[in-house]
Amino acid sequence: MTRPAVEAGLPRAPRIWAAVAVCLGLFVLGLDLTVLNVAVPDLQRDLAPSTAQVQWAVDSYALVLGSAVLAAGAVGDRWGRRRSFLSGLAVCAAASTAGALATGPWQVITARCVMGAGAALLMPSTLAVLHHLYPEPALRRRAISAWAAVAGLGGLTGPVTGGWLVEHFSWRAGFWINLPPAACALLLALAVVPESRDPQAPAFDTTGAALSAGSLFALVWAVTESPHRGWTGVPTLAAFTAATALLAAFVARQRRIAHPLLPPRLIRLPGVASGAAALALMSFAMFGGLFVLTLYLQGVLGHSPFEAGLRTLPLPAALAVGAVAAGPTARRFGHRTPVVGGLTVVCAGFLVLAGTGPDSAFSRCVTFELVTGLGAGLVAAAATDLVQGAVPGRSAGIGSAVNDATRQVGSALGVAVQGSILTSVFTARLTGSLTRASAPARLVEAARHGGFDVTAWQTALPEAARASVQDAARSAFTDAMTCTALTAAAVAALAAAALFPRLPAGCPATAAERSLTAASPQPVEETA
Repeated sequence: MTRPAVEAGLPRAPRIWAAVAVCLGLFVLGLDLTVLNVAVPDLQRDLAPSTAQVQWAVDSYALVLGSAVLAAGAVGDRWGRRRSFLSGLAVCAAASTAGALATGPWQVITARCVMGAGAALLMPSTLAVLHHLYPEPALRRRAISAWAAVAGLGGLTGPVTGGWLVEHFSWRAGFWINLPPAACALLLALAVVPESRDPQAPAFDTTGAALSAGSLFALVWAVTESPHRGWTGVPTLAAFTAATALLAAFVARQRRIAHPLLPPRLIRLPGVASGAAALALMSFAMFGGLFVLTLYLQGVLGHSPFEAGLRTLPLPAALAVGAVAAGPTARRFGHRTPVVGGLTVVCAGFLVLAGTGPDSAFSRCVTFELVTGLGAGLVAAAATDLVQGAVPGRSAGIGSAVNDATRQVGSALGVAVQGSILTSVFTARLTGSLTRASAPARLVEAARHGGFDVTAWQTALPEAARASVQDAARSAFTDAMTCTALTAAAVAALAAAALFPRLPAGCPATAAERSLTAASPQPVEETA
């Protein structure tokens, strides 16, 4: 056992290259989260998935990642963070190859699930490695800001990357694109990333991992399938009941056993619960909103996949600005200002989106992206610093997993909930309009199962009916998007109000500095 790498004399340059390696892996992970968003129409034309299967293809990655990341963080602390990072990258690359070769919707969904499992191994190790490389609070804060910016940029540049690939190749290129950067990250990590682990890591809680994963899966399944099976249908209610029961069993087990997967003492550390809640609710709003926005840009405005992806670039640009600004803001005013202020800004952005109509100018979308991206960047960096800074270094993997799990659970639920609201409202409004217009029964039934690509109706309708049905479909979609935007705005506003009294005002010692003091003396990490 030795002191942390930097204290043991690791030169500055290898530290930087090690950080580059893990951030490159993180970028691939974020890219996978959204790269299929703009490929949905092309995927539908090729494999003819149902709307539920489309949601699963988009959401299954974040679902498995969020379900497994707590367990993976504990594994990384015990098994080695470098080893977890390398293994996760390798699994993602292999699953990407399988997804690119898929011949049916469920093969795509399965590949995305396996990619999520690989990402669960990879993601907590990225923050844990940075935590190990940069024990100095000031340098760690900068590294975390860079981490948050890369995580956001990966996810939010997915649509433009996917759009270019779809236009020049096909939706399959959204899987092939992972292989070159994954290979580069693997080679670089093998050369420069030091191994680290917790020498006192407890026994792994297999039952707790199964309960937490099962609870989340049942919840997302219920939300995703409810528009098609009915919100009060027996399968939906049974899934909601199962999710509640499994979550209650998980919480009870964590309180009872000697070595829990998610130690209650960790959640009670100052800033951990508040930071995790902020990350989850920000991700719920942002990634659900991005899913809806890319469908609007293609289905209503008629942009090609690449054009739609280009029109989402203001969002990651603003997020990067917000992430960079979060550190200085937190140092000067405390973490309450960037977290609560960022959530308030996110709420304002979604209120802008809620006013979108069928004939709105694209400038409204740009305003939404700039405002919301700025707020999300502030929240992402500041809340990550709160969570990661409060956790002792020897438990960096599980602390990272808490941070990552809340982000991915929020993302999965955001796509599931906002996608389900979009499906329900769009279908109800469109079929209602067609019924009132005395449209043929086959047309009403087609509208009920036709998906979100409004412009695709142009070739499927008789000449005389095209204009009126197109107008009805566009109006139905923007009405549905208004409902999703108002939902996201309400979530962000409630989060800001709930967290305001729970976060310290002013600028006392940072969370990282407080935790270093409170944690001393701690068992040192084992490093290779």
